[in-house]
Amino acid sequence: MKAPLDRTDVRLIEGLQTAARISNQDLAARVDLSPSACLTRVRRLERNGVIRGYLADVSLPKLGSCLRVFAEVTLSNHTPGDFRRFEAVIAAMPEIVEAFQLSGACDYLLHVVCRDMTHYRALNDALTSGKHGVEKIHSQVVMAESKPFAGYPIATIVAGST
Repeated sequence: MKAPLDRTDVRLIEGLQTAARISNQDLAARVDLSPSACLTRVRRLERNGVIRGYLADVSLPKLGSCLRVFAEVTLSNHTPGDFRRFEAVIAAMPEIVEAFQLSGACDYLLHVVCRDMTHYRALNDALTSGKHGVEKIHSQVVMAESKPFAGYPIATIVAGST
């Protein structure tokens, strides 16, 4: 269900995307609200699921060597139960940091973060073991991050709806 958002909501979301640790008072000043009105709106956005949570933007290279892979997964069968079972499997794998069900040539696009190629190969082997309905996986290793994720273009997405 689409949450009705006004311009102030958009500005609040944009502000929190770029500085999630901003104080309520500073956020309120940024969007021209009183601190209590700002907090009420932010809590409503959280309650409605528009704001799902707050995460630290971690620099993976600063943690040490790691391997990032985008894996295109095609399932053998395409019943709703097959999709649910596969999604339950990947939900339990912390290395899979994002997953998208797609239309087109493959069924899923997975964003995977592993220690190294040996770690990724073990994960790939587990998925293609025959127990999870995976027909094939086409892997693409990230060579460099050209444009890091910096938040969604909220004002562009909701343009015309406010």
